[in-house]
Amino acid sequence: MSSPDFHRYGGNTACVEVRAPGAPVLMLDCGTGARDLGRSLVEQGRTDIWMLLSHTHMDHIFGLPFFAPAHLPECTITLGVPAGSLAAARDKIGRYINGIFHPLRMDGLAADLRFQAIEPDADFSAGPYRVRTLRLIHPGGTLGYRVDLGQHSICYLTDTGPLAQPGEGLMAGDEPTGREKALVDLVQGTDLLIMDATFTQEEYLKKVHWGHAYPEYTVRVGEAAAAKQLAFFHHSPDATDDIMDAITARWNGHTAPKIFPAQEGMVVDLSG
Repeated sequence: MSSPDFHRYGGNTACVEVRAPGAPVLMLDCGTGARDLGRSLVEQGRTDIWMLLSHTHMDHIFGLPFFAPAHLPECTITLGVPAGSLAAARDKIGRYINGIFHPLRMDGLAADLRFQAIEPDADFSAGPYRVRTLRLIHPGGTLGYRVDLGQHSICYLTDTGPLAQPGEGLMAGDEPTGREKALVDLVQGTDLLIMDATFTQEEYLKKVHWGHAYPEYTVRVGEAAAAKQLAFFHHSPDATDDIMDAITARWNGHTAPKIFPAQEGMVVDLSG
């Protein structure tokens, strides 16, 4: 979105940068926000980049051909794609950058592009980062990520519906079981939970099968997992700045976890 109604929270699609001293850049998703990030990384001379995709819906990969480091031969980009094999990972990206949906083809990207297939319930290293994954609920499938480095961690859970039926599990005040318990276990004690809160609760009940959550559920996950901070993420395209203010005002002063809406360009420092 580019109208004045979206200036404070921003309108680019999902792209989160994780950075630590002496470590390569780690990106979570490559939506339209990757365009600005890519320019910044080129200016800083960053050439070693890990990129983990939650899934390959267009709003999460649209930024790849506009990501400046992808056009520089000195850059190495390790691209983690939810897939069962390297061939499937390449194919998922190649379906978009194929000369039809975008003018470029894969061989038009000058960077050293290295694919990695990522499966649910995986535990692997992305450079110095330790990464765990969990299958979430979204049409076509999506992965949630926990990233640990040293004593700090973040969890990135976008494009997911609640992992229990309405009125059950966390939303009923019960102990989570099954997949919902696996979700809470993944998030347990994280410094920062970035989680889907696209709909209001009323909107969710009309769009149960769309694969998105709502703030009340996201807060319950953060509370159950003792997350320190919670960022509402993947705002509805219809959520203007004023709507976002109204949605988040309810959680002002909430301390366990501390709650705030994600905003474009926001920096969350976990070093303190």
